[in-house]
Amino acid sequence: MSSLCSRFPNLRKVQINYDGWTPDYGVTMGLHNMPGISSSGLLSVAMAHIIIQEETGLRFLLGKCRALERLCLHLVHGLKDCDMVALFQSCSNLRSIKLVLMPLKCRPRSTFSTPFTDDSLKALALGCPKLEDVDIAFGGCDPYCPSEIGFTQEGLLMLIQSCPIRVLVLTGANFFNNVGMAALSYMPFLETLDLMDCVAVTDAGIHSIAGTPRLVNLTLRECNHIIDGGLTKLAHDKKLESLTISGCPKISQHAIQGVATSVHYSVESPRYIALGRF
Repeated sequence: MSSLCSRFPNLRKVQINYDGWTPDYGVTMGLHNMPGISSSGLLSVAMAHIIIQEETGLRFLLGKCRALERLCLHLVHGLKDCDMVALFQSCSNLRSIKLVLMPLKCRPRSTFSTPFTDDSLKALALGCPKLEDVDIAFGGCDPYCPSEIGFTQEGLLMLIQSCPIRVLVLTGANFFNNVGMAALSYMPFLETLDLMDCVAVTDAGIHSIAGTPRLVNLTLRECNHIIDGGLTKLAHDKKLESLTISGCPKISQHAIQGVATSVHYSVESPRYIALGRF
């Protein structure tokens, strides 16, 4: 990778995806095979199904990419808060981040938790003032056990209230509830909200976001605690341009008519991630 960046100084985008990854067999990135990405003009990096060696860390691999605007980490293992904190301190131009996380076994108590905590979110908020697109997905977490997710609702709200977030996508965020939804109504830049399998969000939360100043696109997928009545305030305000309902069994197709300029409805929604724990 380092050689690639040095040979192509105008390189703007890098994607590393190992689809054959398993817990016991995958691609391991370490000092011996990835001695740091040094392209100062690199704008976008996406890594999927990669294991980062502890002595390397994401901060070493990407620490010199100060122009970085888009970062996607999809099941990249071996990362810690300290890696994320150091990275975000050097990536002030970051505008978009996507994280796909799953709980890992934590020693010595043998509990399960996703690897990052609110410390990473705080560093992201402080170091990346241009951030406008946040997409965080949690797979393999017990929907009714928020402790399996290292982030808290308070940490997430601190992030989205500190940056000009226009797009927020949350998948499997079991800690995010109606209090969080109410906080979204005060976000001055939020235009697009996409919630999938957020089990703690109910009708009251949907009523709250009707007051979000710039919200025009709303997607609800597998949100099983929202019923037809949750959409009444949105229908009354008639501010939405696009509404997508997918796999929400308590919302009828009839209820979404007239809620937005463009509506899309489907009974089933494909699972976002099918992974066990390890």
